[in-house]
Amino acid sequence: MKKIRYAVVGAGWISQEAFMPGVSQTENSNISAIVSGSIDKARMLADFHTVPHVYSYEQYDEMLAADVCDAVYVALPNSMHADFTIRAARAGKHILVEKPLATSLEDGTAMVAAAEENGVFLVTAYRLHNEQGTVDVLERIRAGEIGDPRIFSAVFSFMPDPDNHRLKAGHWGGPLQDVGVYCLNAVRHVFGEEPVEVTAVRSHGDNNPMFSDVEESIAVTLSFPHGRLAQFIASFGANSKDCYTVVGTKGSLTLDPAFRFETPTTLQRRNDDSFAFETFMHTDHFAGQVSYFSDCIVNGTLPEPDGGEGLADMRALLAIEKAAETGQAQKIDTPPRPSHPDRSMVRAFPTTKKRLLL
Repeated sequence: MKKIRYAVVGAGWISQEAFMPGVSQTENSNISAIVSGSIDKARMLADFHTVPHVYSYEQYDEMLAADVCDAVYVALPNSMHADFTIRAARAGKHILVEKPLATSLEDGTAMVAAAEENGVFLVTAYRLHNEQGTVDVLERIRAGEIGDPRIFSAVFSFMPDPDNHRLKAGHWGGPLQDVGVYCLNAVRHVFGEEPVEVTAVRSHGDNNPMFSDVEESIAVTLSFPHGRLAQFIASFGANSKDCYTVVGTKGSLTLDPAFRFETPTTLQRRNDDSFAFETFMHTDHFAGQVSYFSDCIVNGTLPEPDGGEGLADMRALLAIEKAAETGQAQKIDTPPRPSHPDRSMVRAFPTTKKRLLL
């Protein structure tokens, strides 16, 4: 079996905790290089994960020019996504880039164009598109199990360390971009449509210096075609919680937990005459995501969560920000997506405890 070789660009927490351990669980992927701002730490990770090549950020173009990888995983602060993605595309490398795709529509559009012009795949890292519980909810809704889906409600909160780059406005940090994007992406596929208008309110907390640069919490209301409504709250100032509920004309579905990779998704189904729980097998989300992307590369199949998927969320994220800043409702104009996550994209791999955190 052909294995797709990945260069990990940015060896921070998400790479150490989730991506690198996940790749080791797959059969069609491996890690061939690490690009990092700390060569010493990168070499320790390379030794632990048996990765043959280590490069500094200054050596990125050298790495791209060498035959050491087929694809890159970009796990850098949001403000750096565009530069490292475009350079990889021009070098003929496929790209898996963490969300949000970029910090502006101009950069996001340039990333998509660079991938298309150079004949490579650009995928936004929506790992839940390959997770069985998430896809099961979408399949149930499409099958009419809860009738016409009318209402969506979600909460995603956790408390980051005070020195985390997610708290820096210069990197387009904040709870909306970091965890609110999960709620936004979920409802777009739950309804199978794009939002058309948004209002939002943000809070900077109770004089907490952690939130001098970005908001503590943001509450969002989205209008969709056919009168459907969605609300979510994303927060860096409350205890860990990740869940969403979809209420239709004949019942409701709740995933709780819904978004985090550390816990299995659990589904609550409620109809007029029935109530049931189902906990899905806890799988490695990152292994599933990488395995799916590698399958697409090997088979020449267009991946579903492409750069356009990232742009769709970006249009809404930017409109949400403007709505919160101005106190005025903002219109959103995004073309319908050609496809949505389905069962053919699910990849199930066991979790692993083999990881090195530095």
